[in-house]
Amino acid sequence: MQIDRTSFESPHASAAQRVCRHKQRCNHRTSTIGCALALLTAVCIPLLACGDPLGTGTPGAQSNVVFTEYDPLSSSAELVRRLLSPLNALAVQQEARSKGQDLRTQAVDLAQEKFALYVPSHAPAQGFSLLVFISPWSDARVPPQWTSTLERHGTIFVSAANSGNDANVLDRREPLALLAAVNVMRRYRVDAQQVFVGGFSGGSRVALRLALGYPDVFRGALLNSGSDPIGNAAIPLPPAELFRQFQDSARIVFVTGELDDLRLAEDVRSRKSMQELCVFDLATRTMPGRGHELADSTALNHALTALLMPASAEVNSSGACRARTEANMTAQLKHVQELFESGARDEGRGLLGKIDARYGGLAASRSIELMGKYAQVH
Repeated sequence: MQIDRTSFESPHASAAQRVCRHKQRCNHRTSTIGCALALLTAVCIPLLACGDPLGTGTPGAQSNVVFTEYDPLSSSAELVRRLLSPLNALAVQQEARSKGQDLRTQAVDLAQEKFALYVPSHAPAQGFSLLVFISPWSDARVPPQWTSTLERHGTIFVSAANSGNDANVLDRREPLALLAAVNVMRRYRVDAQQVFVGGFSGGSRVALRLALGYPDVFRGALLNSGSDPIGNAAIPLPPAELFRQFQDSARIVFVTGELDDLRLAEDVRSRKSMQELCVFDLATRTMPGRGHELADSTALNHALTALLMPASAEVNSSGACRARTEANMTAQLKHVQELFESGARDEGRGLLGKIDARYGGLAASRSIELMGKYAQVH
């Protein structure tokens, strides 16, 4: 259905303000498409326009905060479009049509949700920065060791309850984080260029997915002791224009304990995958003597400092890398067409699935065209 944005968007809102081991876990037995199909329902939650835009609110730590405002960018259809690979998204849409169902407008009922919030006592001249935090635990909390650093940087912290590692990723953790950003940006004066998503452990992996799929909302990510490679079936690339924005403007900061060998190795693989896909604005902080644990105040200070710094000049030198990526992808898509035309349908479908997982939204128009012309999506 068509959604009228004018009913709930400020006329002065920017694009980001209008937003106003975790590899897509629903449960241990559910596939990626199965996770997305959990979003199917005939019930819609209306988009509301209430609250106190740019209100001052209450400074300090707050618990059991209730938000009220929704946004199309947190809709189930948009989550599927941005966070699933094109062929998986197409399969979800086709499955919905076959059942006579629609993806529901919003996946969560905010009236039933609670958030933890920390608001510094004074806003910087340009407005607050914002860190939307995804935790591995189910309760929403403001880490007490973080408050002095949040205060120093003028950073608002917000985190949803019942959004831990046992919660559905696509149906809860991701929309709750987006809606937290929406509501904080409408309630407080937030600099849209300083909105970040972060998390710890499994929550960090979800934060990476959101940073990749929503670079028009989140300008960077704090990955605390949890990361994954991008450009695969678990974390596909978003639509091409969004991935270009991610390459151009997102900064990813890794913060991991010196003794956390498993996550340090994962960080290496994650950074390598990003560099292979021409994402270069990466920063790393190792916590001396620490294991698998939440960042301390010193590490958080370094991370926020890195996130708030101007974009790296290296980002502007990625043209040759992007050209190589495009050439490799185009050659593989051409080979898929040749396989289909020669009658090697199974081989063609297999390679097309690999391309879909690897290049995601970068290959979207061509991969969907090939699938529609030569094969059926089930």
